[in-house]
Amino acid sequence: MAVSPVGAAAAELAAGGCVAAPAEAAELWDASGGDVRVLEGFVARRLRGEPLAWITGRTAFAGIDLRVDPGVYVPRWQSEPLARRAAAALPHGGTGLDLCCGCGAVGAVMVHRRPAATVIATDADAAAVRCARRNGLDALLGDLFDPLPIELLGEVDVVAAVAPYVPTPAMHLLPRDTVAFEPAMALDGGPDGTSVVARIVRGAARWLGMDGVVLLEVGGEQFATVARLLEEEGFEVEEPMTDEEGDVRGVVGHRGGGNG
Repeated sequence: MAVSPVGAAAAELAAGGCVAAPAEAAELWDASGGDVRVLEGFVARRLRGEPLAWITGRTAFAGIDLRVDPGVYVPRWQSEPLARRAAAALPHGGTGLDLCCGCGAVGAVMVHRRPAATVIATDADAAAVRCARRNGLDALLGDLFDPLPIELLGEVDVVAAVAPYVPTPAMHLLPRDTVAFEPAMALDGGPDGTSVVARIVRGAARWLGMDGVVLLEVGGEQFATVARLLEEEGFEVEEPMTDEEGDVRGVVGHRGGGNG
C-alpha cells in the first residue's frame, strides 16, 4: 500500500525527533495546499528547527486562530491562562494593554472576550507590530508604555505582558531551535530575568487606574522578586498563577487593595 504524503511527512518528522509528528504533518499538508513539493519544502524547514507557526503562518491560542509571521515570537500555550485572566479582569468598555505583544496573542484574547473594550498593544519590534495589526490589534511601535497616548495615564484598567524573562546567563539552556530561530529580544530578560518586568511594574503604577490590575508572566524562581517590586509600588499581590503541574507561571497585582 502506498504511503500518503501526510504519512511520509509524519514518518520523516518523527525520525527527526518531532514528538507530535502526525499532527504537524497534517498542519503542513493543509498549509501546502495539497502540493507535495511544497510539503517537502515545509518538512525540510521544520527539520532544521524552524517554528511550525512560521511555516504554516498560523497558530491556535486560547481558541483563537492567529497569524504568526516569520521572525515574530510564537505564543506558548502556557501563556493562555494569563490571557484569559487579563480578559476576565478587563471591564466591559474598559482599557487594556498588551505589552511586549509579539503577534498580539494576549491582546487578541482581550478583544475577543471584551469586544466593547479598548485594547492597545505595544512592542519594540516592528515585525511584531505589523503582525499584531494583521491580527486585528491596535498595535503601536515603541518601548513598553512609551507609544501610548498621554490621555491614558492613570486611566488603564488592565496591563498584561508576556515580557522576556529568561536570565541572560540561562539563554544557552533554552532549546537549540529556540535560540537559533526566535528573536532574542523576546526572550532575554537581563541578568536575573526581571529587567523588563521591573520596568513594566513601575510603569503600571503610573498608567493604571485606582482599581487596575497588572498580570505578568514570570519564571517560578522570580515570583518573590516580582511580588516585592509590586508591593513596593503599592500593589496587592495574589497567590502565584500556576499551570496544571503546579509550576509558577505568573504574578497578578491589584491597585487599591482590590482582589479582582
